[in-house]
Amino acid sequence: MGLSAMESPQSASGFAPLDPEGLVSRVVGVLSKAIVTRQLPPGSRVSESVIARDMGISRAPVREAARLLEASGLVEYRTNRGFFVRQVTADELDNLYELRMVIEVAAARRLIRQGAEDTVRRLEAQIAELHRVADMDADALTQVEADMEFHRLLCEGSGNPKFQAVFNQIAIETEFSIMVVGHIYDDAHRMADTHQPILDAIRHGNEAEAEGALRFHIGVARKLVTAQFRKIEEGQSKS
Repeated sequence: MGLSAMESPQSASGFAPLDPEGLVSRVVGVLSKAIVTRQLPPGSRVSESVIARDMGISRAPVREAARLLEASGLVEYRTNRGFFVRQVTADELDNLYELRMVIEVAAARRLIRQGAEDTVRRLEAQIAELHRVADMDADALTQVEADMEFHRLLCEGSGNPKFQAVFNQIAIETEFSIMVVGHIYDDAHRMADTHQPILDAIRHGNEAEAEGALRFHIGVARKLVTAQFRKIEEGQSKS
């Protein structure tokens, strides 16, 4: 995410032409942001022809981007109809957060065992960035992306590329879930502070404390997000 379109007037659909370099990854970035911010709401069709036309590219990179988003759980393919933005369920999100907990705990333990000095500096800088974002009263997406970057750095620092690959695959869906809820903490500085116990445990080389801090941190988000999605589902079932 965070890959920007060229400086060009947007079409009626909201998608601007793209630079030809790295097309697929750029299309993924643009479409995932559109889904996370609900510019493309659940159930809406991801029209390859319209998006390709508006971006000034062929349909092939749009189709490949849609397939990557399908692997990330954000869109689904319907036979003879194309790709549609998925309606994520509370149970699916509960499973997602459980997976995050397993991956990040394992990553933290591996990080501590192999030496975490470089990663600690990067995590410290990211917490500072979270506070900077809070000071500037940034939009919700910027805050969520800064939050997720801390966890991506943790997985990257573990030295196991499989941890990072899995995290990257589920990160967009996690961002989407938080954006739907709106926020987890009323105070953005409080959100930044909740990362500090994780960093402290890693800095001290204490695997048990790191696991406890991660389970608490991710567990709070898991509880609040899934509860909100269950309310949404209940409202939809009554309508």
